[in-house]
Amino acid sequence: MTTTLRPDARLRVSGDGRVLIGGSPLRMLRLSPAGARQVRAWLDGEPVGAEPAARALARRIFAASIAHPQVAAGHYTRDDVTVVVPVKDNPSGLARLLAATGEVRSRIVVDDGSAEPVAGAVRHESARGPAAARNSGYRSATTELIAFLDSDIVPDPGWLDTVLPLFEDPAVAAVAPRVRTLARGALGRYETHRSSLDMGPEPAVVRPGGRIAYVPTAALVIRRTALAELGGFDETLRYGEDVDLIWRLVAAGRLVRYQPDAVVRHEPRATLRDWLAQRYAYGTSAAELAARHPGQLYCARMPWPTAFRWLAIAAGRPLPAVPTLAEPVRRMNELRAHGLPLSTAAAVIGDREVSAVRQAGDALRRIWWPAALLTRRGRYLLAATYLPVAIDAAVRTRDPRAALLRIADDLAYGCGVWSASLRSRKLEPLLPQLIRNGGTDATG
Repeated sequence: MTTTLRPDARLRVSGDGRVLIGGSPLRMLRLSPAGARQVRAWLDGEPVGAEPAARALARRIFAASIAHPQVAAGHYTRDDVTVVVPVKDNPSGLARLLAATGEVRSRIVVDDGSAEPVAGAVRHESARGPAAARNSGYRSATTELIAFLDSDIVPDPGWLDTVLPLFEDPAVAAVAPRVRTLARGALGRYETHRSSLDMGPEPAVVRPGGRIAYVPTAALVIRRTALAELGGFDETLRYGEDVDLIWRLVAAGRLVRYQPDAVVRHEPRATLRDWLAQRYAYGTSAAELAARHPGQLYCARMPWPTAFRWLAIAAGRPLPAVPTLAEPVRRMNELRAHGLPLSTAAAVIGDREVSAVRQAGDALRRIWWPAALLTRRGRYLLAATYLPVAIDAAVRTRDPRAALLRIADDLAYGCGVWSASLRSRKLEPLLPQLIRNGGTDATG
């Protein structure tokens, strides 16, 4: 088995190679001279060797998401996988999926109360929900790995080829492929760039607070033992059961990876009304998830000096924000003291500021717009957040309807969050999470 490093897109390296900054949340790894030489060789393409010290250092880099493993084929094959398909009243989608997964010998279909029973499937006489259907499926399997695929999914040929090798690391409990869209027309063009299931082209460690905080279980490969240790999916959750499972895995100390080199395709709801209803329903899961996972769900996450600074500027009172300018300067000087050149240190701090503004804009459109509408300045700010949406639609899709779909998407999801939060009196999903001045230092 050969493992090489794929640098994270955010990776920054100090001049002497002894400081690595990257990952999400942003982390700093300080290396010994020997460690720096080893990492430099890996970044130049040298494979990770079998020496215990080298493998231990590589695991720390991978866990921090500073770089990502690229593993040649290991001992896992398709014979170690059972495909589990929950389905309800989707015979055409099921037939399409089964035709696309014929290379996997073990497949279990769970019919969750379809009007027309599915031949050969594990049958629920009445609908019990996707969580219960997935549980029935994996509990009927005997292989080490379970590949959950919804009936509206079609995997690309060879999608398991880059997923299975990642399980050579015993710490990895689950791996999610990239979910692209099958839709056409205006909705298809929008989902190509903005689908809630598509986590983008860059690999990541999945964890709360990270660039990718969750992955959907519409397509997920997971160790059967890891799933059983947690008792499977929570069947009391109608929506958000996938986020809940991923966060329980992470809380148990297991590693979840996102592997965008593996691709599956998803067919979204057929009508705009059904699509928006689904987005609303997803939003309603936020309050229950916040109750089960305190401190893990929020509408934006940023250092408190950054939040105060931009709040003061947005309120038209920039003077109180002046003292907070010392914080990014101090952080930049700290990075320079670790050997990063001024341009790199400034880029790291600049990325953080841009991320804060972007998150605040997203939260304003999705969650905070009722409060923004109460004042003239708030209305101006809300309108301003739609400018990048319009530019994005014009540049990426060249279809003005994409901007309208983005607005409708944000409103539908946000209304779901508000509805569930008010019913449950759980306000955490409506609030930002303010953190101390980022970064996790480590040595190696």
